[in-house]
Parts: sequence; C-alpha cells; structure tokens
Amino acid sequence: MVGIAKQVGPQRWRESFGRYYEEFEVGDVYEHRPGRTISETDNTWFTLLTMNTHPLHFDTAFAARSEFGRPLVNSCLTLSIVVGMSVSDLSQKAIGNLGWNDIRLTAPVFVGDTIYAESEVLARRESAKRPTQGIVTVRTTGKKADGTAFMSFERTMLIPKRGHAVDDIADY
Repeated sequence: MVGIAKQVGPQRWRESFGRYYEEFEVGDVYEHRPGRTISETDNTWFTLLTMNTHPLHFDTAFAARSEFGRPLVNSCLTLSIVVGMSVSDLSQKAIGNLGWNDIRLTAPVFVGDTIYAESEVLARRESAKRPTQGIVTVRTTGKKADGTAFMSFERTMLIPKRGHAVDDIADY
C-alpha cells in the first residue's frame, strides 16, 4: 500500500502505512513490493542466529550431495522476509497477530533468488469483544521472480477501525 502523509503541524508531515479494518475487502489481492534478492550472507547469518545446524543450509559440500545440488535458503528466513514484505501493507496498524495456519513450503529457494509476496483477503469480521477493532484473515503467497510459488500461509490479525490506530490517537 502506498503510504499516506498526515499533517502533524504547520509545514510538518508524518508518513503512515497499513490499512484500517474498513479498507479490507474479501477477495482483494495486494501485491507487496519491493521484492528481495536473497544473499549467501542472509542465509548464513540467519541460520547461525537461529542455531539451525542442518548442513543443507550452510555446508556447500554436503548440499552438493543432496537432491538440490546446492544449499537451500532456510525456510524460516523466507517466511520472515515474506511476512516482512506484507507488513507495511497489511499489518502496520495491527494490534497483533492472532494466529498462523496452514504454512506450506512448495518449492525450494536458493541464494540469488529474488522473491516477492502477495496477499488475498479471505475473511473479515468485527471483533465481538473490541468494538473499535476487527479481525482480518489473509492468505499470503511467496513467489520467485519467475512466478514459481514457493510458500503460502494464512495469517489472522486484529486490526483497528479508522480513528483507533495508535498513529491516530497518539503523538509519538
């Protein structure tokens, strides 16, 4: 989503991203940009940071003997990047994530691949307990630059209604 600028004082503007509950419509698809090319450093650092010791992610000689013939990018890294791509569009205003479902890894990702993401709105409803908020569920798909889908998942978020987001009611 294109950010909007809100005037916060004379000749002073602040950017704002994300969507309000009212802006989500079932069936809408949002293409998240920019994309991201995965580097060897990304994969190595993430693998070490998360203490994932599977050699398929960082041992080139081991990975060469696998069916892939080269190291795979850690799928938790690709999940994190795909989610991150969607934040400024879907959840920048969110109160929180309520759940993750049906994470599917459908194709390998390798160093040098450029990835993109898109999300389809599956459901939305007003919160029964929080009248200033709603619940939105999306299916997000990660795709390589060639169009190959490599990942999909559903995410449910608690989203404020217009006028009730932190950036609407607080000067930070």
